[in-house]
Formats: sequence, structure tokens, C-alpha cells
Amino acid sequence: MASKPAFAQGAQVEHPKFGLGTVLSCNDEHIVIKFDDYGEKKFVAPIAIPVLKKSDRQPPVEKRGARTRKPKTTPAVQ
Repeated sequence: MASKPAFAQGAQVEHPKFGLGTVLSCNDEHIVIKFDDYGEKKFVAPIAIPVLKKSDRQPPVEKRGARTRKPKTTPAVQ
């Protein structure tokens, strides 16, 4: 019988090394967190969960459609 995950999807957490992040998924085996400064990380849940602290911050706003712009090239003069 599966137990309730320690952190719900979308929960805000703080890790001692990676800082603030958002829980993407959590089960008895693994927890996946998207950190603000380090991207997505997957941890073994029984090891990571004891070092995580719940955070009361608001989830960061995802930037949609953020694309890098190509610099304009000027035609070569012959």
C-alpha cells in the first residue's frame, strides 16, 4: 500500500546546497525538484526529504516563449 508523498506537486522547498525550488513530483522512491538556479534535479526520496525545508514563498512565474534572438547580420559588401 502506497503512503502519502512527503511533498505535494508544486510545493516550495529549500535545499541546503541548491536553494529554493518547486517540487515537480514526489513518491516513495524519488523526488524531482526544479531549482531556481540549478534546474531540474532528481533525488532518492528517503535521503533528500529529511534535508528539505518547506518554504512559504510564492512559486516563481514561468517565462513563456522566452527565445534567444539571433543577431541581425548585414550583407557582405563586395
